[in-house]
Amino acid sequence: QVQLAESGGGLVQAGGSLRLSCAASGRTFSTYAMGWFRQAPEKAREFVAAINWSGDNTAYADSVKGRFTISRDNAKNTGYLQMNSLKPEDTAVYSCTRVRYIDRTPTGSWGQGTQVTVSS
Repeated sequence: QVQLAESGGGLVQAGGSLRLSCAASGRTFSTYAMGWFRQAPEKAREFVAAINWSGDNTAYADSVKGRFTISRDNAKNTGYLQMNSLKPEDTAVYSCTRVRYIDRTPTGSWGQGTQVTVSS
């Protein structure tokens, strides 16, 4: 079973940057699309970004478009989320999982996620 583990979260001031990593176990990482989601306190989990299996296609939520960049390195079994120009409203637990790229539906299990806190 594919397992993904997130890292790279932390506390940053508004306007700052962070890069999250998503490390996959197993040998099938290069065969599936992956996505990042986030959940703020007392809010539902929401889609942030997705990338297809080869990295040729990406998709973003309107709220992060132009500020966040999703990428992947299949040789390293790792996905990334570069977050720039962070805002306090980006504060949330960020999680990565396998997704169905066409409609961004999560299809994998959820890990513990990584906390991102943006101070004003």
